[in-house]
Amino acid sequence: MTKRMTRREFARASGAAGLAAVASKSVFAQAPAVRAGGTKPVVVASGNGNTSKDAAGVTCVQKAFTMMTQGADVLDALVAGVSIVELDPNQSGVGWSGLPNADGVVQLDSCCMHGPKKRAGGVAAIEGVRAPARVAQLVAEETDHHLLVGKGAQEFARAMGVKIEEGLINENARQRWLEWKRRTDPLHYLDPKTRAQAWYDAGLQMALEGLTDIEHFWGTINCNGVNAKGEVCGVTTTSGLAWKIPGRVGDSPILGAGLYVDGEVGAAGSTGRGEANLYGLCSFVIVEEMRRGAHPKDAGMTALKRVQKNTIEKRLLNSRGLPNFGLSFYMLNAKGDYAGVSMYSGSYAACTENGPQTLKTEPLFEGRATD
Repeated sequence: MTKRMTRREFARASGAAGLAAVASKSVFAQAPAVRAGGTKPVVVASGNGNTSKDAAGVTCVQKAFTMMTQGADVLDALVAGVSIVELDPNQSGVGWSGLPNADGVVQLDSCCMHGPKKRAGGVAAIEGVRAPARVAQLVAEETDHHLLVGKGAQEFARAMGVKIEEGLINENARQRWLEWKRRTDPLHYLDPKTRAQAWYDAGLQMALEGLTDIEHFWGTINCNGVNAKGEVCGVTTTSGLAWKIPGRVGDSPILGAGLYVDGEVGAAGSTGRGEANLYGLCSFVIVEEMRRGAHPKDAGMTALKRVQKNTIEKRLLNSRGLPNFGLSFYMLNAKGDYAGVSMYSGSYAACTENGPQTLKTEPLFEGRATD
């Protein structure tokens, strides 16, 4: 009679199978669908969480889900997943290859939250590192602080053994920055309001011409996960707004804005126009709505409606009187329910026992932001 494999033996055998097995459908077919407390393990992320791949052809959500369901700490799994995007030289919105600021310098932001440990860490405007999410995790694990910025964040990373590369910038990003500089007034003759509009118009026109991915004009990845025990964590990492004023920090590293996690409720994070999200601390709002019993999709829609109501400046409105920018939220609750919502149509990534998928977000408005 064939001996039945125990759960522990199965986990050990799965780990020994190696990275090649990670990419196979059989791994996901065997992953736990429901465990104690009725939680369905899931990883949810922005759309780029299922595009960038590592050397083995594995995407962010796929790697994070596999590590998580094989016993890794949820935050460790998520950070390992987003590092695939951070290290991908062929994208321009996250990590070292992200588009630089107005001075041609790549400054990165990241934030992470660990639900069970009730700890968080963040870095902002950090230079010379390729993958800031791990540095944010080190801030949470090794310090009594939440947010380190600029030179201080860089020196902390160096002290933690992270390699610092002076003048780090992807050559494609450098060439795009030079094109942007060519299209704007390099002598600063324009008055501030006119220059701000010229800055926006030049960057947006480059996106419309295909020189810059429109989704990476703001550029971010958010990734959240819950395991079979109901343990919730999240991470957000970004190179920030393309051509930003040096030192500008958006929503990504700010608790309650670019990311918020409550281990007993769920997690939410964002991509898109950070300033619009910051005004409402929308990730916090979403988690609080889920605390009151709202489904993740409904909670996300509540936040989007609040942003739309608070957007009153004409420069931020399109011809229909609606926001002329993109903003998306990705959320899950502690039971494993999840959703992606956006101001206008978009996509997001998710991975369950059925494998990684790219799904359509639920839009608040039809059409495009620039209509």
